[in-house]
Amino acid sequence: MKFGFWLPIFGGWLRNVEDEQMPPTFDYAKKVILQAEQLGYDTTLIAELFLNDIKGPQEDTLEAWSTAAALAAVTEKIEIMTAIRPGFHNPAITAKATANIDHISNGRLTLNVVSAWWEEEARQYGGIFTEHDERYDRTKEFIDVLKGLWTEDSFSYDGKYYQLKDTKLFPKPVQRPNPILYAGGESPKGKEVITSHCDAYVMHGGTVEEVRAKIEDMKERRENASQAPFQSFGMAAYVICRDTEEEVQQELARITNVKESAAYSGFKDFTSKSQLEQQIQLQDYSVSNRGLRPNLIGTPEQIATKIKEYEEVGLDLLLLQFSPQLEEMERFAKQVMPLVKPNQELTKA
Repeated sequence: MKFGFWLPIFGGWLRNVEDEQMPPTFDYAKKVILQAEQLGYDTTLIAELFLNDIKGPQEDTLEAWSTAAALAAVTEKIEIMTAIRPGFHNPAITAKATANIDHISNGRLTLNVVSAWWEEEARQYGGIFTEHDERYDRTKEFIDVLKGLWTEDSFSYDGKYYQLKDTKLFPKPVQRPNPILYAGGESPKGKEVITSHCDAYVMHGGTVEEVRAKIEDMKERRENASQAPFQSFGMAAYVICRDTEEEVQQELARITNVKESAAYSGFKDFTSKSQLEQQIQLQDYSVSNRGLRPNLIGTPEQIATKIKEYEEVGLDLLLLQFSPQLEEMERFAKQVMPLVKPNQELTKA
């Protein structure tokens, strides 16, 4: 199991808690990622949203790509997985920026390809937002352009959405043939595009059985498409680690006490503009990315046992959310990670 975490660019992950003591500033993000490297985390995921989906559209949020470049320059080991949404970007310029940040990081930049779901955000920022399946058709062409520019000395493309002629991109990325392309999707169209064009599959939080079924399905799809096996299967999860069951239940009740607020402004678009395999309730939406569904809540021993169950069904990457970030990230690293990976040594912070 590799342990990753979501970079707290929104000021937290809890829609019912106003102040999580984790400000959406670059200084805080830098502090978090440097501590994470010392604690032995493998990956950070930087979400890309131009409006704050957690605390409300009127609140501060960091921009993903400039943050990724800055953090690439001050870190040494950790993988920086940055989200990219084709409807907001030119693929040739994205290919160039990716190659550049890959060099800054010495081969540590990867991408999480997201076909987008928030129509109101696209309206405000001039993004291209179309019907669900067409968004994936655009994504397919977008990835074709990325991979073509990263691998060919002179690349031409004549698609429905993108056209290039004799385009040259140098230097190529450090990673060959390309930085890892992660993607998540639950619709038939999404799975089709991910199977044919991406390198790794990531999921919202799910139960062990839900994750087992998804991994088996995606492995079968990949094999039927005569593609190499996926490099990784990852999942989002929110952690509540405490010494006693009573403390765990108190914290769970605190964060799922749903309060009507602007933090829920994206809920309708998320549930209506996506094709989801599980019905989402407001309580599930209390924590970002269905983070409570994996049930990584309990004592360190209980959480470690649950993580091992996910390992057994083929999951090899956890993308964790914590609140407050620094304190809970350290608690997890010192109390849970050694139970899952007994031989891993922590670097002293």
